[in-house]
Amino acid sequence: MRAAVIEGPGCVVVRDVPAVRAADGRALVRVSQAGVCGTDLKIAAGDIPVVAPVVLGHEMTGRVEIPGRAGALAPGTAVLLNPSPFCGRCSRCRRDLPHLCRHGRLLGRDADGCFAEYIAADDALLHPIPDSVTRDEGALLQVLSTCIHAQSAIRAWPEDVAVVIGLGVAGLLHLQLLRERGVRSIIAVTRSAAKHELARRFGASAVVAPDEADEAVADVTAGRGADIALECAGSAATLAQAFRLAGAGAQVMLFGIITGIADTRPYEWYYKELTIKSPRAARPRDYDSAIALCAQRRLDLAPLVTSRFPLSRLPEAFAACADPGQLKVVLDIADAGAA
Repeated sequence: MRAAVIEGPGCVVVRDVPAVRAADGRALVRVSQAGVCGTDLKIAAGDIPVVAPVVLGHEMTGRVEIPGRAGALAPGTAVLLNPSPFCGRCSRCRRDLPHLCRHGRLLGRDADGCFAEYIAADDALLHPIPDSVTRDEGALLQVLSTCIHAQSAIRAWPEDVAVVIGLGVAGLLHLQLLRERGVRSIIAVTRSAAKHELARRFGASAVVAPDEADEAVADVTAGRGADIALECAGSAATLAQAFRLAGAGAQVMLFGIITGIADTRPYEWYYKELTIKSPRAARPRDYDSAIALCAQRRLDLAPLVTSRFPLSRLPEAFAACADPGQLKVVLDIADAGAA
C-alpha cells in the first residue's frame, strides 16, 4: 500500500510499504481522508523527534473493511479515528483520563499513522459517523473533538465576555462552541482581515487586530477584563496577551501549543486569581460529542476545508499549509463517500 513515511528529519517520502493487516483483534479501516495538522509539519521538519521510519498523520476518517474482534462495526461503516490509543487499565485510564494513558501513544508520531491507504485500530478508537455528515465536515471532526475536550474544562455563561486569540481552524471552532454554549459577547483577535466575515458568521460579536484587543475588551467589559480568554495561536506573545486581557477571577485556556516561554508573570496570575487550563487531546466521549453536534447541524464545519490534495501530492499539501489564506488542508486518500 502507499503511505507517507518519515525517513528522517526533514525527509518525507510517499512510497510503497507493507500492507496493514487486521491482526490482534483490530479492525482494518480503509482511509478516506486525512487532515494535515501543524504537528505533522513539525514532525516532518524534525522539530518533533520520532523514531524513523514511521507513517505520518493522525486526523482521519475512513470506512471499516474488516471488523475487529468485537464486531461492533460492520464492514462499510464510516468512522472517525481517535489517534490516541489507551490501555484502559492504568491509573490514569481508571481516573477517566484515557487521553493521558501511561501507555498511550499518538499515531503518526509514536506509531504508524493515517497518511496511508489502510490503518488497523481497536474498536475502542473508532467512532461511527452517520451518513448525514459530509466529507468536508468529517475532515474537521478530530480537531473539533479536541476543542470540545478543552472547553469541557471551563465554565461558560451567557453573560460572560470571552476573547479568542488566533483564528486558525481551532480558534474558529472555539468561536462556534462558545456561541453554541450561549456566550453572547465574544471578541475575536486576528491579524487576518480576510477572516473577519467568517469570524462574525461563526459567532464573534467583534473582530479586532491584536493591537486593538486591549481597548476592545476594556470597552465591552467597562475595564474589568474578559471572563474567558482562549489562546489559540501558540506564541509567547499571544499567551502574554491572553493573561493581560483576562480579568480578575477569569479562566484562561492555553490551546495553542507553546514549547517555551521566556517572559512570564506569575504574579499576575496570582493577583487576578486566574484559573489556567492547558488541555491535551480528547476523551472518547468528546469524539462522540463532536459527531453529534455536526450531525445535528449545530456547527458549521465545511467552510474550514480550503484545499484538498491526493496523497501523491503531499509536498504541495505541506506547502499550502504555509499560506495564511488556507485553513484546513486535507489529503484525499480513498474515495469513500461521506467519510
